[in-house]
Parts: sequence; structure tokens; C-alpha cells
Amino acid sequence: MEEIVYQYENGIYVNLTNRCPCRCSFCIRGQMDGLGTAESLWLEHPPAVEEVMNAFEAFTLKAGQEVVFCGYGEPLCALDVLVETAKRLKSQGVRLRINTNGLGDRINGKPTIPVLKGLIDTMSISLNAPNADRYEELCHPGMPGAYESMLEYAQECKNHFDTRFSVVDVISPEEISQCQKIADEMGIPLRVRHFTD
Repeated sequence: MEEIVYQYENGIYVNLTNRCPCRCSFCIRGQMDGLGTAESLWLEHPPAVEEVMNAFEAFTLKAGQEVVFCGYGEPLCALDVLVETAKRLKSQGVRLRINTNGLGDRINGKPTIPVLKGLIDTMSISLNAPNADRYEELCHPGMPGAYESMLEYAQECKNHFDTRFSVVDVISPEEISQCQKIADEMGIPLRVRHFTD
């Protein structure tokens, strides 16, 4: 059974879409169908806002709890549903995070930050590589200039959200160090995720 809302470790996650312009070689969706309490994160169709909110009925949300938009696709591919869902969840006093590839503006053909300001608390952006060539090799973004677009998005996000970068330890320690340098220069914290996380 497909899952729209699922629990992974201590977090509650929202799976809005299976669309993503990237085909990252290390993406977990190439390894398994589900994660956490979700038997399958492959959606039969992109859920409407009401379907998302109905899926939350199985969960008890507490004020201050974090809900994360992250599933088997790029959350900003479902921008309108994300924004409306975020408005409804925010009214319940939860904190909201988006785990993103940072290509939301390119995907939507317009700036996304203006509609996310005041709703989203944290942006976790997948840096994934220390340079554009390595990013292309690992992430296969399917659009020119994706690495630069992601960095520009992160820089703008930093002005409006608690922003962090992430990399997965499928890259070498030297490359992780180079990513750390980029993050430090941009003033954005970096989290190194283990491939199994």
C-alpha cells in the first residue's frame, strides 16, 4: 500500500510526489520500495491536499514537532500541494522542513521562496558534490547549470530559513572536505549522511 505520510525514526515525513529531475546514483528509491513505516513510497497518483491531510489522521501531531516534506520525489515538484498542506499544518503549531535538491525554481519556472516564506522553518538542501562535473556524474539532474542553480538557491534560502546542506558519504573523504569548504564559505552548516541513513 502506498504511503503519503510515514514515520521514519523519530520524524514524520510527507511523500507528495514521485517526480524528480535528478537520478542520483545513491538514491534510496533505487534500493527499496519503502522506508520507516511506509511499505511503499511509490504513489499511484500525486495526492491532493485533502488526501494528504486525511493521511495525517493516523498521526498525533504535537506543537513544536517537526514534519518533513521528503519522500520518493522532489517535494517542490508538487509546489501548490506543498504550500497548501504547509498552511494547514502550520496552524497546528508544528515546525516544517523541506528536504530538497535545491532546483525548485528551475522545476517550477518561477521563484519558490516567496510562497514558502513564513511557512517553512528549515531547508535541507542536497549539495551532494564539490563541483558541477561531479554533481552531473552523481545526480544526473537533466538540466544544464543545475549545480550553480542549487548553490544560488541555497544562498537565497539562507536569508529566509534555517538552511543546511547535506552530502552522502558515497563520495570520498577528500570530496566531503571540499564540500565542507563550500558550506563554510557560504555560511551554511553541512550534514554528512551515511548511505544507509
